[in-house]
Amino acid sequence: MKYIRTVKYESELNKSFYKKVIESSGCEKILECIQCGTCSSTCPVSLYMDFTPRKLMAMIKGGFEDEALKSKTIWICSSCYSCTVMCPAQIKITDIMYALKRMAIEKGVYPKGMPIPVLAEEMSKVIAEKGRNSEMEVVTRMMLRTNPLGMLKMAPMGLSLFRKGRMHIGGEKIKNRKQMQKLLSGLKKKEAK
Repeated sequence: MKYIRTVKYESELNKSFYKKVIESSGCEKILECIQCGTCSSTCPVSLYMDFTPRKLMAMIKGGFEDEALKSKTIWICSSCYSCTVMCPAQIKITDIMYALKRMAIEKGVYPKGMPIPVLAEEMSKVIAEKGRNSEMEVVTRMMLRTNPLGMLKMAPMGLSLFRKGRMHIGGEKIKNRKQMQKLLSGLKKKEAK
């Protein structure tokens, strides 16, 4: 019989994790969370989350970095801002979800099999290369990484969009891509500080 440990020792927690989240999200009020549950009760997709927004806020404050970044909750969040609007402590929960997504992508710890983080990565790459988003290229890259056979099911819709002029092969590029790449590298340097 295989035993699974469900307890985490204090030495395994990252007690400064909340500071990283505050820095990344710009939301200093996370420590004011009173665990009322308003965020979870107003969230239209909390039913599908592994941790409700309320529990996720407690995990961040408690130092459960790995669990928070590996959770499906941050990827299921629909960014509707209901939690943020209704929060009595005025915590910008949606901004925190975005910060957690960025941190998970940087660490490469997002749940496997979820296409959303792969979509975000591929869209960033395409924008960095071309200066614009090319939906066809982004979706193709995402599908090749997550579900190559699923592309066959999407082929009729893709052909229909292409025939109607709604999807372009190759996408558009901005004129001065070197300037765009210089801007992006400047942002990366700023984030590294």
